Amino acid sequence: MQLFYTPDIDPSNPLYILTEEESKHCTRVLRLENGAEVQLIDGKGGLYNATIKEAHPKKTTLQINSVTTAFNKRNHYLHIAVAPTKNIERMEWFLEKATEIGIDEITPIICQRSERKEVKVERLNKIITSAIKQSVKAYHPVLNEAVNYNQFLKRPFDGQKFIAHCEKNDKTNLSAELVKHGKYMVLIGPEGDFTPHEINDALQNGYKAITLGDSRLRTETAALEACFEANFLNR
Repeated sequence: MQLFYTPDIDPSNPLYILTEEESKHCTRVLRLENGAEVQLIDGKGGLYNATIKEAHPKKTTLQINSVTTAFNKRNHYLHIAVAPTKNIERMEWFLEKATEIGIDEITPIICQRSERKEVKVERLNKIITSAIKQSVKAYHPVLNEAVNYNQFLKRPFDGQKFIAHCEKNDKTNLSAELVKHGKYMVLIGPEGDFTPHEINDALQNGYKAITLGDSRLRTETAALEACFEANFLNR
């Protein structure tokens, strides 16, 4: 069944009109006609079953048949703050796969060794939206604007906080520290890793140093590994 992302849908309204872009995709690309059944997700946990009432390339009208709230809501909250990669396609790859696996929030952090200092959030959000449609996720992860690393450390977070780095300091496995069904923040550094000073600043701000294994991982791989571990340990 075809699925559309409809963040502005009103659950109390029995009808919904697709945007012109989605209407064109519905009628011209998918060639769906009146009576076809589709699904909608609002990005806030709502999954809607609907029927095409009037197929139109600019304003397709849908009849809402049923609504499921908190669809596949996960039992934990994961926020990964990651330095954007020099090759933005690697960042896009991480966002796509992390969304499919399960993540709630992402913040690009600009570190001392970051080779990329800015990101285009609008484009990256399109990657996320495509991924939630692909994996039938009713929750749309939040992608924040890029922020300076030191400024980010000062932000309050009501949960467990971890920093993954490659220095030979005392570190522990995420599985040994993570408390199930909780809220987690994980910091992932740039290609050249966090500086010792940045690591120390994180520790001073309540972060726990963790290892993601013996291999030296690319930034996007490390971020995805952290995402996978958090989800796997909460199964």
